[in-house]
Amino acid sequence: MSLEFVSLEKIQEFAHHYGYWAIFIGILLENLGIPIPGETVTLIGGFLAGSKELNYWFVLGSAIFGAVLGGIFGYWIGRTTGWEFILRVAGFFRIPAVRLEELKDKFSQNAAQAVFFGRFIALLRIFSGLLAGIAGMSFAQFFVYNLAGAAVWASVMVTLAFFVGQIVSLEQLVSWVGEFAIFALVIAIAWIVVPIWWESRQVKKIASED
Repeated sequence: MSLEFVSLEKIQEFAHHYGYWAIFIGILLENLGIPIPGETVTLIGGFLAGSKELNYWFVLGSAIFGAVLGGIFGYWIGRTTGWEFILRVAGFFRIPAVRLEELKDKFSQNAAQAVFFGRFIALLRIFSGLLAGIAGMSFAQFFVYNLAGAAVWASVMVTLAFFVGQIVSLEQLVSWVGEFAIFALVIAIAWIVVPIWWESRQVKKIASED
């Protein structure tokens, strides 16, 4: 999901000037939670590789390395200070700590899948490393799924832009990928929130019957 305040033309210009470094840094910063449209940067890298301006394998390697390293940094931030920060913010907004614990447990049960498949989901790609650290996922397990997820995601994005970018416009391709990422986010939120809501509803129903 790209951010509207950064135009596609500006990102293309940046990629033209800095090549593989633009791809690496864009993905790295996005995975640190900085609002850089890393997904768009990767698609542009694949597009430039398809037009022979950049090398496909170097683009792919830059994207994977940036995603893996950014995810690792995010993981350690979450592991060391993330949970305390979330509790402070939740307290300010009067969000019950027990509700946060429920969400944390839910993520912990599915942390491996979230880290791997989260690469294809808007926002979760940015925060999956941070959330994995907060949830207490072991670093060894995180590293494996982070690397696998980054490799698969980068391969799909770069290859998609490499081939499809020769058929449709880059603007259309970026739009399609962004829409898919947002749709995946909606599904992921529903998958987490609906069971919690249903369980809470059943508990209230049982309590009212008693």
